[in-house]
Amino acid sequence: MSNERLRSALLARNMTVQGLAEAIEVNPKTVERWITQGKVPYRRHQYATAAVLKVDVTALWDDSRTVDTAKDLTKAEIGTVYPHRHTVPSGLWREIYGRAQETLDVLVYSGLFLSEDPLFHDLLKAKVAAGVRVRILLGDPDCTAVRQRGIDEGHQIMDGKIRNALVLYRPLMMSHPDIGFRLHDSTLYNSIYRADDEMLVNPHVYGIGAYLAPVFHLRRLGAGGLFDTYANSIDHTWEKARPITESDVASITGA
Repeated sequence: MSNERLRSALLARNMTVQGLAEAIEVNPKTVERWITQGKVPYRRHQYATAAVLKVDVTALWDDSRTVDTAKDLTKAEIGTVYPHRHTVPSGLWREIYGRAQETLDVLVYSGLFLSEDPLFHDLLKAKVAAGVRVRILLGDPDCTAVRQRGIDEGHQIMDGKIRNALVLYRPLMMSHPDIGFRLHDSTLYNSIYRADDEMLVNPHVYGIGAYLAPVFHLRRLGAGGLFDTYANSIDHTWEKARPITESDVASITGA
């Protein structure tokens, strides 16, 4: 029995079978079977399809497996797990941020590798020009949490890395005030990089630098899932953080 609801949802979004297959990373023949033969996808593919088509998953399938439990949603939202940050494809960070149409967030202590990338600076300029909300959260180099993270990583130079990032970001702060920069004094357990409904999460592990820790590639598929947990963390930190002024930068960098 065919799935006419799925077919109608595709037509409503003006999307082809090929387009859906590419969006959720499955074979187009598999999607075709979901429609023409009424095959029921794996749960993660149900959530992914519903997210792409912007409908509730139960509007596409009556299967009892579609019960929206936190456990099911969490599993479905985890796309890829990289064993170390340095194993993440070098262009993935810009690729993800390049897709942002509404929100672009960076929550880190220093995130020095991004501040050193001139192409990332150009991307930020283009995004704010297109109306995207951009928020860059860096650790306050003088706060206790930053000092402790440096100790935990075994080098005690986290504050210096942040100061370097501020020096590199300074021209961007001066020329593009619409880019939000703030300093926070929060204890971070993860560095979080968000673009709309896509996110890279880099957990902090005691005794090693972030570049050696894992990275989770998440995609938001519904309310209340793992993605939202991390997204809420960004919002809470932003609310408590303070804007970086030119005098702050001059004081911190010695300029």
